Order: sequence, then C-alpha cells, then structure tokens
Amino acid sequence: MLRKKLFLLLLIPITAFSLWSFSHDDRYFAIAKNIDIFSSLYSEVNTYYVDDINPNTLIKTSIDAMLNKLDPYTVYIPEDDIEDFRTNATGEYGGIGILSNRINNRHLVLNMYEESPAKTAGLKIGDEIVNIDGKSVKGMSDEEIGKLIKGQSGTTLSIGVERNGTHPYTFKVERKNITIPNIAYKTILNENVGYFRLSEFTRNASEDVQAAVQELKKQGAQYLIFDLRGNPGGLLNEAVEICNLFVPKGSGIVETRGKTQAQSLSYVAKNDPLDLDIPMAVLIDHGSASASEIVSGVIQDYDRGVIIGQKSFGKGLVQVTRPLSYNSQLKVTTAKYYIPSGRCIQELDYQHKDAEGKALVFADSVKEAFFTANNRVVYDGGGVDPDIKVSLEKLSSYTENLIGGGLVFDYATKYYYSHEKIAEPTDFKLSDEEYNHFAKWVATQKFENPSNIEKSIALLSEAANEDQVYAQLNHEITRINHEIHRLKSNGMVNFKKEIKRRLELEIIRRYYLNKGVLEATLSSDSDVVTAILTVKDSNKYKSILHK
Repeated sequence: MLRKKLFLLLLIPITAFSLWSFSHDDRYFAIAKNIDIFSSLYSEVNTYYVDDINPNTLIKTSIDAMLNKLDPYTVYIPEDDIEDFRTNATGEYGGIGILSNRINNRHLVLNMYEESPAKTAGLKIGDEIVNIDGKSVKGMSDEEIGKLIKGQSGTTLSIGVERNGTHPYTFKVERKNITIPNIAYKTILNENVGYFRLSEFTRNASEDVQAAVQELKKQGAQYLIFDLRGNPGGLLNEAVEICNLFVPKGSGIVETRGKTQAQSLSYVAKNDPLDLDIPMAVLIDHGSASASEIVSGVIQDYDRGVIIGQKSFGKGLVQVTRPLSYNSQLKVTTAKYYIPSGRCIQELDYQHKDAEGKALVFADSVKEAFFTANNRVVYDGGGVDPDIKVSLEKLSSYTENLIGGGLVFDYATKYYYSHEKIAEPTDFKLSDEEYNHFAKWVATQKFENPSNIEKSIALLSEAANEDQVYAQLNHEITRINHEIHRLKSNGMVNFKKEIKRRLELEIIRRYYLNKGVLEATLSSDSDVVTAILTVKDSNKYKSILHK
C-alpha cells in the first residue's frame, strides 16, 4: 500500500505537468511522457523483481547513465557527496591534511600538508593505514576511507598504521578545517625572476596571487613566471580577478554564452591593474584546464605575456549548481567560455560521439582563426596553444612500472628510516653506491613489469597458436621475447638516470614535503629554464609577442 501511495505521489505532478506542457510544446510533452514511463517501470521492477533492490542505488545509476549521454561535468550530487563537492569548490574541509591512496592493496600515506594535524600527531609519509577508529580498512575503497577520515572540525579520530615493517602505531588526530593553499610555492630564481605556482582557483586565489607578486617584487623580481601546470581550474570570479591584475581596467576578460540570457554574461576588469609591464611567462600543460585556460588565454589574447609548455586541456564549458530535493544538487553545464579574441577553448564535441560513446575532437578543418591584440593568429576548438612548445620528458615503461608498482615509494620509506637527515633539496643526490643498493633490493622484490610491447607480443603469440597458417611464427616470437627480456634485465642500468632522479625526489619528499620537491626540480625543469631564458631576453620576448 505504501509503495502504491508513493507511486501516485510521483505520478500526480507528472500528469499535471504533462497536461500543461502538451498544449505548450511537444518537447515538454515528450519529457513528461518519458518520466511517466520511467516511474511506471520503476514501480513494476520494485514490485516484481525477484530480489530486493536498493532504491537509492538504482535511481542514482539511472540518473548517472542519463547524464553520461551529455558531458562529464554535468553530474548529480546526492546528499552524501555534498561535503566533498564543497571541498572542491572552497578548498576547505574538516580533516587531518594527508593525501592517501592504494598501492598494491595497501592504503598508504603518500603526502601531507605542512603543519597538518596528521604531521603534528606524528603520522609520516609511507605509513600504511590499517584501521580508523578501530575499524579495519581492509577491502575499502579510497573513497570509503576518505569519508572515514574527513569529519567535523574539532572531532578526534584514532588512526592505526603499520610503519616500515615494525609493530602497529595508533595516533589520535584532531580534525581541523584544512585549507588547501592556492599558492603551492613561490621563490626567486636566477637572481631576479619571480616564480610562483597556483595550484587551485579556490576562494581568495586572486588575493593570494596579488600578495605573491607583490612579495616577489619586493624581493627583487624584475620578471615573472606564473605556473599553471596541473591546475584543473575552479572559481570563475577568481580567474577574472587574477586576469585583472595584469590587464587594464575595463578590458574584457571572458564571456559566457548559454541557452538563456541569465547564462550569457560578460566579465570585465573592474579594478586598476597590479602590473602592466613586468615581462611574464605563463606555464601550462595538458592538466591546465578551465579557469587556468581563461587566465592563460587572456594573457595570450592581450599579448601580455608568453605562454610556454604544452597545449592545455581544452575545457571551455561553464557549470552551475542547481538545488534539488532532499539536499541533493545538480551540477549542470549551462554555457561556453569565450575569451577576448572571441575564441572558445573547448576541445571535445559532446554533441557528437563515436560508436563507443566517446566525444569527438573538433577537426582542424572546422577550427576558426582569431587574432590577439598584436594581430597574432590563434585558433579555437582545442585548448590554449603555447607560444613556445616544450617537449615533455618521456619515461621508459621500465621506470613507470617501478613507480607504479610502489618500489620507488617503498625504498624511499626504507631510506628515510635509515638516514636521520639529508642535504638540502637543491643539493641532495644519491651516490652510485646508494643507487646500487636500491638496484639489488629491487632484484629481491616481486616486480610485475609488463611493457606494452610484451603485451602485444603475447597477443600475437596467442593468435599464432590459434591459426596453423601462422604457427611457424612462434619461433620468431620466442626469439623476440628473449631479446625483450635481455633488454629488461639491464633496465636498472639502461635507465639509471631517470630512475635515480625519481628516487631522489621521493626521498626528498619524506624530509621536505612538496615544497622540497619543487625546490629540487625547478633548476632542471625544461619549462622553467625556457621561461627564464625567454623573459630575460628582451628581443626574443618582444619578437614572440609581435609576430
């Protein structure tokens, strides 16, 4: 009886909506009709399906499948996930300030923030989390463990860990409001080049950028490097305010164009700028998205600085959140971004998908040319193209498997507990003897190291065995496999330079956290080196911006 009443309650507003919309527009009638069918279907499944069903799971699955037909940014946020959503939007959460994840079925502390509650309580990078408040985390997903760790600020949790193969430790940690810093790092390079990295566009990001630039200039910065690599974006208003720091008051920053007038807006620089003259390079890569692309695109469109690195992600879509019943929300794409030259940086066409349901990339033939303030040609439909492209270092599959298999991480932990201290991040280097110790240790570990070529050879061998015509190829396949194993057996020697560097950085992280890793890498970072050479060469800098 209760189920029938629920179904009738669902049906009454749908029927009323259907009667109104049929006379108004066939499109709305089609929506009402299909919602009616869905309600009827769900009622029948709930009544007659052989096993009990979970209404929340079934409905969320259907909602997610429906929204998946649109774009990956239009999502349903149930009440249980609202806190995580707010964390992403504000950069604040009630927690203990660690980054943890699963490696080889162990849930490990991979990183932590400076002065975090976890660090204060005594937790360390490399600790394996085994229980939270006495509850074993074995078999839990990363998301489930994250929800157990996060909670109301001021509350305490007990976290049990295993450390470097010794007996378990238990720590009492008080949750606090953790604010993820917008400015991950800032420093002076090469005597007078100010460098700062913006990791997020959360609340107060523009104020943090302004403060960073002012501080760097007081320290003698005559040039700026603005690092947006890996920055996924965030709040639009913060992106607008950051652009305003470097372009004249009244300059157009970005337009949003949507289906309704309310979603079609123009944003301009409302304040006096901080600096219109300091030579500036903006670093981007494929992880620079959304708000990062607005900032880098605006700087490029006004020829205010040189963009260096790799093509950005290509997310030119605007989302807003809409409240739903029962404290849930809908994050829905409502418009597209257009930067000052008039171009949209959206790369994927979600209206047109291939047979596998993947969005298509806009073809070069349909991309349109636009022009910067100095009449340089730029194109839409594919993110922000850097003015100077820098090739990314490509790691060998051998090194990637060492990292992915947790061997570099685990050995860094062992090293930390056998060395009380190390040199400063910019000076620390492993000796050849220490590297050889690592190589010998790797040889004692179970190390799954399948390369792409090995996987392809395995498929070829399987296909040859299934067809007598090609069975004679097995001899040649065996010879190739022997050659592959010969090459792999020398992996620790052949790829020593890149393996050694990754191990050094992981060790540095144990002592100096992310700040130390950044200090250690900037001097050899190809994007940063290119940026320094570009901004300090006045002729080169000007020639790029006036092509």
